[in-house]
Amino acid sequence: MNSNESLASASICFYGAGSMAEAIVRGLLHKQVARAERIMMQNRSNQERLSFLTKQYGVITANDDESKQQQLRQASIIVLAMKPKDAGEALSALGPLLRQDQLIVSLIAGLSISTMQALLGNKAAIARTMPNTSSSIGYGATGLSFSPEATEVHRAQALSMFEAVGIVSVIPEQQMEILTGVSGSGPAYVYYMMEAMIAAGIEGGLSPEHARELTVQTVLGAALMMQATGEEPVKLRADITSPNGSTQAAIDVLASSGFQTSIKAAVHRAAERSLEMGEAVKQALL
Repeated sequence: MNSNESLASASICFYGAGSMAEAIVRGLLHKQVARAERIMMQNRSNQERLSFLTKQYGVITANDDESKQQQLRQASIIVLAMKPKDAGEALSALGPLLRQDQLIVSLIAGLSISTMQALLGNKAAIARTMPNTSSSIGYGATGLSFSPEATEVHRAQALSMFEAVGIVSVIPEQQMEILTGVSGSGPAYVYYMMEAMIAAGIEGGLSPEHARELTVQTVLGAALMMQATGEEPVKLRADITSPNGSTQAAIDVLASSGFQTSIKAAVHRAAERSLEMGEAVKQALL
């Protein structure tokens, strides 16, 4: 059984129906790795949101307590997509409903596998994930860590789920924080740089539209160039940096301002903050 077949045969319940849950559902259906009639979605009380999801994607939704519990009991995979502040109550209530063969997939930032198992009250099979916002357009980068209880089928199902919205890296759980620093928060660093490039273009006389268009295409082209060639960024940078040229002059300014040092420090600080928030969530919930 390959990963797509194992996921196609599963019933998936999204416990929470926000933007990331919707992005995953959209990817699953677009890649045809899951069927709408086997996807269930629920939230605390927003019936308007659930009605939209049913109309848009054909998924099954529930908002009354009895239907919610029935969905959770029946599902092969339960995706935890609620807000962190709601996780303690939700997991404590979920624990008694679980079967041994079910897989829990967590989208909750900072919530460790051990904390989730403590809240559930059992050693459930868990896939802890850290997707990023680019998953919403199918270009995500997701980190995946598994509890020892996850079977090969569970692992294949989780991989298939997140490959539907981008690329997946399976890592030890202790590396989840540094992954958060690199890819979880990473899009924001790129946007921050793009803000500055657009602003400089406008200061130099470009229209806002031209400055934005040129910046977007430049960043997109650079990323695709690195992907297509397989070259290291240092090589690609050297290829377009002539001695004493305009690019070299720009790189000199970045180097003198500590650009690389700042980026590395930002990644490590994001990782540290992720760990701090995870500890805070743990203390609040347990």
